[in-house]
Amino acid sequence: MPRAKGDANARRLSLEEEIQMLRSRMEQLFMQENSFTSDNVIAISSLLDLKINEYMRGRPRKSN
Repeated sequence: MPRAKGDANARRLSLEEEIQMLRSRMEQLFMQENSFTSDNVIAISSLLDLKINEYMRGRPRKSN
């Protein structure tokens, strides 16, 4: 059974919100630790990368 368009839009919005939350958390950790290479900042950054990739895979592709 194909997913409803509304479900896809809800998932996309949820991903956008999750990405924004992770980005804010990463910025907070950077300010606390004053380092881009601390284990905590790297862990959040890696998770953020995964979520951004997931978001991008869900976007319709533009044709040239």
